[in-house]
Amino acid sequence: MALFGTDGVRGVAGVDLTEKLALDLAVAAAEVLTESGEFVGHRPVAIVGQDSRESGAYLEAAICKGLTDSGVDVRRVGILPTPAVSFLISELNADLGVMISASHNPARDNGIKFFARTGRKLDDALEAKIESLLGQPWQRPADMEVGRAFEDKEAREKYISYLLSTIHTRFDGIKVVVDCANGAASFVAPEVLRRAGAEVIAISATPNGLNINENCGSTHLENVIAKVKSEKADIGIAHDGDADRVLAVDHEGNVIDGDYILGILADHTDLPTKTVVGTVMTNLGLIRALEKRGVGFIATPVGDRYVLEKMLAEGHTLGGEQSGHIIMQKYANTGDGLLTALHLISHLAQSKKTLKELAAFMVRYPQVLINVSGVSKEKLAHNLKIQESVAEIEKSLGASGRVLLRASGTEPLIRVMIEAENGSDAQQFAESLASLVKSELSL
Repeated sequence: MALFGTDGVRGVAGVDLTEKLALDLAVAAAEVLTESGEFVGHRPVAIVGQDSRESGAYLEAAICKGLTDSGVDVRRVGILPTPAVSFLISELNADLGVMISASHNPARDNGIKFFARTGRKLDDALEAKIESLLGQPWQRPADMEVGRAFEDKEAREKYISYLLSTIHTRFDGIKVVVDCANGAASFVAPEVLRRAGAEVIAISATPNGLNINENCGSTHLENVIAKVKSEKADIGIAHDGDADRVLAVDHEGNVIDGDYILGILADHTDLPTKTVVGTVMTNLGLIRALEKRGVGFIATPVGDRYVLEKMLAEGHTLGGEQSGHIIMQKYANTGDGLLTALHLISHLAQSKKTLKELAAFMVRYPQVLINVSGVSKEKLAHNLKIQESVAEIEKSLGASGRVLLRASGTEPLIRVMIEAENGSDAQQFAESLASLVKSELSL
């Protein structure tokens, strides 16, 4: 089974993701990038950041040892959002980046994501090469000395200043509730919003190493919904543990997911190709709404890395996922929840409308997602009974809906998604298919 998923390497910290694995990954990454010519003629530098998980400290120590032993200098930037690492690679002319985070997963998990000197996540081929070299002896080139690790105390301010430089509208008079998921956003998001002029109410912004994503953040919107209503706020913002995604809530408590956000940004952003890039999970309602505005849509597999690959290959400037990974390629090479939130609120301020009014362009098709655990992901592609059931459902839905059945790239799950004009049809088909998957593929 492949070690790398759709968003790096993840697992239970200390069990699946050990200090030895972290060190071996760092050494292998340094070797691959050295052999590819990335480090020719200069001393390599890496940016290493982490979210607020307790396990981040010992994983960081192992990664820094692996990199420095391999001749790489390491700038430790501490607890910062994943997109901050991407930004700092370019800003500081570094050669690679490592982010220690399991994103929206619970605190017991952790993960490692690698970035190239472009600030983009490594492609599948480079990840496969790193995996193939794990644990194999490697001697750094004779002309490369042992690297040094040091703390970069200016990194956070550099990132904050950059975010604010991308907007030109003040947020005075706008009340914002921001849920930081007790994660990396806790140390950046409230400060950024306050400097932009907003009245800020921060919740779940006191990480202790164990409470990241715990009943809070973008996977638990009930907190931000309740706070927006009680405080009569104009907008609610919810991040995940490493703040590369964002979901919003309007003043009435209605959820504005990544599809709505994409549509709003598309309406207020220059699109040279008149095209937005999404995924197979993107709601049909957004696709239909974009068509009415003369904007095309392209779907990729789930994962913001695949969205970005398509954007770069074809020159598109806006893309993202329903989950809130939004890529504004003019400003960033990865999904950035804080950047997205700033531009969403900027459009709110400029339009003088409510977020509910801005989101009215789209009628969302009912979409039912069921995660099926305890099943074999490997057997999914070869099960004829499941394939026949999917074909029957697709025939019943016709052009008014669709079926998506896929193995999660970040968790041990198979995801069953049904979309239909009629919500009861979506629910019925989803439950039926999920039950079949469970019975056919149970471990």
